[in-house]
Amino acid sequence: MAKIDESKINHIVNVLKSLEYGSVVITVHDEEITQIDTTDKKRFSLSKSRSGKK
Repeated sequence: MAKIDESKINHIVNVLKSLEYGSVVITVHDEEITQIDTTDKKRFSLSKSRSGKK
């Protein structure tokens, strides 16, 4: 098993700490992390004050 680079682990942890909604995809090739993709989603409350809607 390959040794995981500590800086990559720290990056993943920091991304997870700052992510409210979204996903983190970790790409591995030959037992080594080669890419980290982050999707950050923002959620907004629906406004129920629209006129004409029931």
